[in-house]
Amino acid sequence: MSTPRNPALQLMLQSKRKPSASELAAIPWLAGLKPVDQRLAQQALEVGDCLQGDLVCMAGKPVRYWIGVIDGLLKMSNHRADGSTISYAGLPTGSWFGEGTVLKREHYRYDITALRNSTVAVLPVDTFHSLLDRSIEFNRTIMNQLSERVGQFITSRETDRLNSPDSRVARTLAALVNPILAPSIDNTLRITQQELAYLVGLSRQRVNMALVKLAQQGLIGLEYGGLQVLKRHALAEY
Repeated sequence: MSTPRNPALQLMLQSKRKPSASELAAIPWLAGLKPVDQRLAQQALEVGDCLQGDLVCMAGKPVRYWIGVIDGLLKMSNHRADGSTISYAGLPTGSWFGEGTVLKREHYRYDITALRNSTVAVLPVDTFHSLLDRSIEFNRTIMNQLSERVGQFITSRETDRLNSPDSRVARTLAALVNPILAPSIDNTLRITQQELAYLVGLSRQRVNMALVKLAQQGLIGLEYGGLQVLKRHALAEY
């Protein structure tokens, strides 16, 4: 993947704009709010485009937004002291992330990198907290996100310690179709083997071997330009 071009989200948002009607429709939590709260969120939401390799946000930078993926694929990762990278999660279309950081108004503890050209939506921190103060529906969304995120990170740590490339690929695929954290995604994933390799931390060739094995076991179906997840729970426990 190319070297990140932008040092922080603020630079990506130099080309910010108001979301279109179709982009607003792609924000899964928005429709669940009461009309008055929807208007508050819509007035504050902005979108921006980032290119493959761009840093959407960077560890150490102060949080300014709650961030979502309107279209594309991002990776949440961090760097170890030895220079290697640990990948926490893939963030496909429909994902919103960083709610824990926004709640505490902290600095980011991870990097978010675009694995392909993507469109990102942002909700300012102050609007996020205003919705928390006034909207039960928004609180439920954030509570569900946090609960699911805890489980995801526990699984991520377990997977990182596994000496099984097949398990790492399987569990990564299961996470990418998580119905709470990626609610806009159905069981069809439009993802290249190279993008999956970046998420898992393996070579493209090793990822291909794992995908073939998972397909032979009836857990996924391989398609041109992607794959279909047939048994998500089995992949999550692989």
